[in-house]
Amino acid sequence: MKKYLVDLTDDDRATLQALVRRGKTQARKVTRARILLYAARGATDSEIVAALGVGLATVERTRRRFVEEGLEALNERPRPGARRRLSPKAEARLVAEACSAAPEGREHWTMRLLAGRVVELGLADSCSHETVRRVLKKSASSRG
Repeated sequence: MKKYLVDLTDDDRATLQALVRRGKTQARKVTRARILLYAARGATDSEIVAALGVGLATVERTRRRFVEEGLEALNERPRPGARRRLSPKAEARLVAEACSAAPEGREHWTMRLLAGRVVELGLADSCSHETVRRVLKKSASSRG
């Protein structure tokens, strides 16, 4: 006997079917909707796994989240990891600084000089040369 049984209201079922039919929805969200629709029809976890090509843990987790949270279970949860050091506006300013003339006595900007400049301009409380490298790589900038 399953601990988390999916019991859909007519509104919930209509919402899930609309999500599955619509083409402009995130793939993970559509997969979760399909899992819930299968589960509401009485399919076992192993049948859902075989039909949708997802893992057993995904099916169990989706069932549990639906019972606990309702349709909110379809949405992504925040992912772990540190927040970004620089805002998009600060990143643009960093790229502009990297493209400007090098400081006096230097031939070109180094990653560490740019990191120091970011802090000097007040774009961030602290900034490492690695952060500068990632921003410049993302924008396809060259210090030369």
